[in-house]
Parts: sequence; structure tokens; C-alpha cells
Amino acid sequence: MRYFSELAYKGTNYSGWQRQPNAPSVQQAIEEAMATILGQPIEVVGCGRTDAGVHARQYFLHFDIEGDFPNEFLRRLNKLLPDDIAIRRIYEVKPEAHARFDAVRRSYEYHLVFDKSPFEAQTAWHFPFSEKLDFGKMQTAAALLLRYREFQPFCKSNTDVHTMECSMYHSEWDLDQNARRMVYHISANRFLRGMVRLIVGMSLNVGMGKVELEEVKDALDRQVLLKKSWSVPAEGLFLTEVNYV
Repeated sequence: MRYFSELAYKGTNYSGWQRQPNAPSVQQAIEEAMATILGQPIEVVGCGRTDAGVHARQYFLHFDIEGDFPNEFLRRLNKLLPDDIAIRRIYEVKPEAHARFDAVRRSYEYHLVFDKSPFEAQTAWHFPFSEKLDFGKMQTAAALLLRYREFQPFCKSNTDVHTMECSMYHSEWDLDQNARRMVYHISANRFLRGMVRLIVGMSLNVGMGKVELEEVKDALDRQVLLKKSWSVPAEGLFLTEVNYV
């Protein structure tokens, strides 16, 4: 039988979603906990790869098992897992259902705080230069992306993808002056390696006058890297929603 699981995790203590030979991963923690309770090897397939330190408010995986679940499986699984991983639900799906390939839309948020916060040190990036930012230019840069379908300027090197095409549905900054924070919202059918963090870095460079909007447009038109590419730190990035047909 094939099952989907909806979960959430804080990625600070992990090398990312995907199992690694010499570093802890979210996938490894879940597979080992499931195998312990079920008494059989378990391989889970995630809806995508998140980098080291990146978090997920909503994430989906699928797995196959033989036989039935033991009593109170979900409760026991959450008890065995570390506190920074939470399984919300498990439900049966069709045998051909796929957590990664069946997803049609993914949404991310990137959180920045202008004042140092000991309570958000691992879940938002401290950016103390808000007075240097032109928010209007940042919003224009974010909206510019919606005109394009290829995003070579915002893909890290050493990627194994065969196409740079993405259908982008939403790209917008949200500024809360009272709370002294900014959040970048983006949704697309797929994302390239490091894409969101590079887009956030570009927006900040535009906002500080270090990169002109025409430079961004030219890079997207010609599908080349920006001369000043900036990948912001991982701790502010969240996968927030995954949608299926």
C-alpha cells in the first residue's frame, strides 16, 4: 500500500531533506523512526529537496509498506522523532501517486528581521540595514520575475536539471514597518537549486542600489548570471505550501 504523509520540520540541525552519507538529514530521521516501529526497511520519497538549514511548514512524502500499521502509529512516530520534526497526518493514496512529480505548485517565504532577535535567530535572517532599502524598487524587481519562464540567473552552479523553465505564479514582498520585518513570498510549479535565496539577494541588492533593475532585466533576457549574485543565508527560508491536483 502507498501512503502520503504531511509533515513540518525546522531544518537548522539537518543537512537538508535528502539523506547524506556523513551528515544528518530529515529523510534519514523519518526513515529510521518508521523502520523502528514497523519492523521493516522504509524508504520515503519527498516532494522536493530543501537545503541545509531550510525549514518546511508544509511538506509531503510518500512511502510503501506491507501489512497494516500498528496501533497508534502516528503518535508513536511523533514520540520517536526529534522535536524539530512533526508528522501531521498519514493517509492512503493510489499506488501510482508520487509526492514529488504530482505536485503542481510550491510556495516559499523568506523572512528578514531588522532588529536582532534571540527568539528568531534560526528562523529569520537579521538584516540591520533597512534604512538603505528602497522598498518600491524591491517590489518592482519581484514583479519583474513574473514576465519570465526561464531563470538561469537564479540557479546555483553544479545543478543536474535539464531545463531552467519554471512557471511562476506569485512574487511579492511584504513590509511590516511596525514589526520591523520583511517577508518575500514566491510560488511556482518548480524551483531551481538555490533559486529563492538568490532572488532575495538580488532584490536586496536592487533595494540598496548595488544592482540596477535594467541589469536584472538584461540578465533574464539573455539568461546569464548577474555580475553581483548574492545567495542569502538559509535560516530565513520556509517551504510553506505544496499543492496537488
